[in-house]
Amino acid sequence: MNFHYSEEQALLRKTVRDFVDKEIQPHIRDWDATGHFDRRILKRLSELGLMGVCIPEAYGGSGMDYNALAIVCEELERGDTAFRTAVSVHTGLNSMTLLQWGNEAQKEAYLVPQAKGEKIGAFGLTEPGAGSDVASLQTTAKKEGNSYVLNGQKTWISLCDVADYFLVFAYTDSSKKHHGISAFIVEREWSGFSSKATKGKLGIRAGNTGELFFDDVVVPEENLLGQEGDGFKIAMSALDNGRFTVAAGACGLIMACLEASVAYCHQRKTFGKEIGKHQLVQQMLANMEAGLQMSRLLVFKAGELKNEGKRNTRETSLAKWQACDFANKAADDAVQIHGAYGYCNEYPVERYLRNSKAPVIYEGTREIHTIMQAEYVLGYREDKPLSSMLPAWSDS
Repeated sequence: MNFHYSEEQALLRKTVRDFVDKEIQPHIRDWDATGHFDRRILKRLSELGLMGVCIPEAYGGSGMDYNALAIVCEELERGDTAFRTAVSVHTGLNSMTLLQWGNEAQKEAYLVPQAKGEKIGAFGLTEPGAGSDVASLQTTAKKEGNSYVLNGQKTWISLCDVADYFLVFAYTDSSKKHHGISAFIVEREWSGFSSKATKGKLGIRAGNTGELFFDDVVVPEENLLGQEGDGFKIAMSALDNGRFTVAAGACGLIMACLEASVAYCHQRKTFGKEIGKHQLVQQMLANMEAGLQMSRLLVFKAGELKNEGKRNTRETSLAKWQACDFANKAADDAVQIHGAYGYCNEYPVERYLRNSKAPVIYEGTREIHTIMQAEYVLGYREDKPLSSMLPAWSDS
């Protein structure tokens, strides 16, 4: 077990950090205030090879490992959650799922341009009445000849107005419950598809989030991912990747809270000394540091399992749950350290606090992950081999 960054990983971290400091930090306060998602950031990330960082070179990616993806997500969220979310959805939820489940024709048509950053991918699972309870989704895909006709609605979809391609989950046979869910690759330009951004969000205001609508969208049968009925397994395997990136991003948010708080502690004086000299302030900083280090260890443990091709649902769940909780607490403490100044956008910590809440909810709420961990401990849930989650033809 190696706890040190390789030379390649260290260079990657520096590259992303320099990018964030130069191209995100100077503008993020205004983007957040106006609710503006700057698509140019995605173009620049593509030029740096970061939109397909862990996709094999054979499919247009950079060919690095999962922990490289974790480093990218951590450093991006240090800048703002919106841009980590974009990479999480595009790479973690969409591209990695295509890599695991797509056939060669699908990979060539969709994965390659996504890995290169020429096209943007997104993920459509959540619905107005179906979040944690995936089997309650209402979107349907009816087979007609050589196509499926898709009808329904998705909500809280990141990159809703930006993505070119979407992985969409729908019932092909609702009588089978989650065994009747299938997954489809849907293109934005197809007739009957539309999207609408959601306004008035508490946080991640510089991100693009909203709804997708499908009104008799005709999907060619070759755009069925896996087989009919594989949708639930595909979604769960995708979430193992998405949750991993969310956990890694949470480390970046803790790091941002710590950096901002340390700087403020050296600037602000009360009772004749820097506030960093006060023990209760030190306690909050110490908790941030502990949360950051523990979260990183959980993330990199899950990443190593992924690199080895081993099942990691349990480890990824724990990393996502704990890292997001630590980040939420770190942001709350960062505001407290800044006092009244933490309550306005003159300092970034109020944005950190607003942004920290969504990851505690999406891709498995805190409560869902608590139940998952308890079920593992009790033996009600077991760690099945990764092969049980992959298509029958896969040799991964």
